[in-house]
Amino acid sequence: MSDPTPRVERAWAAVDERRLLETAQQLIRLPSVNPLGRDAASGEGEQEVAAYVAGRCERLGMAPETREHGPRRQSVIARLGHRATSGFRLMLNGHLDTVQVAGYEDPFAAAVEGGRLRGRGACDMKGALACFLEVCEVLHAMGGPQDGQLLLVATADEEFAMTGSRSVGQEGPAADGAIVGEPTGLRLCTASRGRVSLPITTTGRAAHTSAPEGGVNAVTHMAHILIALERHADTLRTEAAAHPLLGTPRLAAGPIAGGEQVNQVPDLCRLEIDRRTLPGETTDDVYAELRAVLDTVAHNLPDLRVELGDPTWLVPAGEVEAHDAVATALGRALAADGHDPEPTGFPGGYDGPFLGAPAVICGPGSLEQAHSIDEYIKIDELRSATRAYLHTALTLFSGQR
Repeated sequence: MSDPTPRVERAWAAVDERRLLETAQQLIRLPSVNPLGRDAASGEGEQEVAAYVAGRCERLGMAPETREHGPRRQSVIARLGHRATSGFRLMLNGHLDTVQVAGYEDPFAAAVEGGRLRGRGACDMKGALACFLEVCEVLHAMGGPQDGQLLLVATADEEFAMTGSRSVGQEGPAADGAIVGEPTGLRLCTASRGRVSLPITTTGRAAHTSAPEGGVNAVTHMAHILIALERHADTLRTEAAAHPLLGTPRLAAGPIAGGEQVNQVPDLCRLEIDRRTLPGETTDDVYAELRAVLDTVAHNLPDLRVELGDPTWLVPAGEVEAHDAVATALGRALAADGHDPEPTGFPGGYDGPFLGAPAVICGPGSLEQAHSIDEYIKIDELRSATRAYLHTALTLFSGQR
C-alpha cells in the first residue's frame, strides 16, 4: 500500500461527508427517468437534474455548458482549471438518466437507513455523480488543478441510445483519460464487454389452421432457430476463447413476436438477440458466426426463409493498455485507501466507448442493485470513491504517473 502525499491527505480531510450525502440525496430526488426513445414527459428526461449539476458547477466558476439532445434531454459539461501544454486532462463521466420506476414504491425519497442511501439512481449512478461534484468542490477550494484540467461530463441517455456520450466523442471536449463512475463496488475495471443486438426474422406462408399443411409456420421455424442459438450460446460460454478479465462471450435471446390470430398459420416471426462481445471481436465476426448457426438450421429445413437485420444496438468492447495513466493512478489511489487495486472486467454496457478517450470504470455501489426496485448505495462507499477520485486527479495533475 502506497502512502498518500500531504497534498492528498489535505484533500481527503477537506471532503465534506455531510455535503456529499446531501448532494446524492438531492440528485436522487430529481427524477430523470429515461423515456426510451419517446418524447420525455414530466418526471422523465434529464432536465431538472442537469440544471442542478450545472448550477453547482456555475457556483464553482466552472462555466458549465448544457448540451441539448431534445425536449427535456440534456447533458452537462464543465471544466475546472486551465490546461497547460503538458497538463493532463482528466474526464469524470457519469450519466444523469435512470431506468424506469414501475413497481418501485417511493423511488425518489432518498431515504437513509442503516448506512445505506436508497432510491432510484442511488448506485446507477447518481451516487458517483455526487462524488464527482464533491471532487470539484474540494479541488476548487484547494485552488484548482495547478497543471491540468478536470472535465466533469454528465451525460444524457446512457440507459437507451447513449446520445450524450456519442455527442462528446463527436464534438468534444477532448481528454487524455477518463473515469466512468458506473457501480463496480470500487473495483478498477480496465476492460468491458461490447454489445451487438439485432433482429432475426423468419418468413413463412399464411394458411387456415384447419389445414395447416397448406402453410409454412414462421413461428415453428423460429423455434428451431432458438434451439440452435441456445446450443451456440452454451458453446460460447464454455468453449470460446476467454479474455483474462471478462471471460467468454455471451449470447441471449430477447423479445419475440409472431402471428396475427390463433386460427391462422403465422407467416412472420421476429426475434431480437443480444450478443456480448470481447475486445478484438467485430460486428462482422458476430454476423458471420450467426449466419453459420442459421446455415445449420437451414440444412434440416429446406423451406426456411430467414433474415438477419441491421444492429439495433452496437457498442464496442473496450480495453485500456496495461500501463494506462488513469488506470495506474487510480489503482494506487484505491490501494492507498485500503481497497483492492487489481484490475477486473466490467460486464455491462456504459458510456466509455463513445467518449473519445481511454476510459476505466470504477464507482461506488453494486451492479446487483442497479435497475432493481430496492436500489441503494452504501454511504461509506461514497466517501471512499470520492477519496479515490481525488487521489487520482492530484496524482495526474502533478505529473506523477
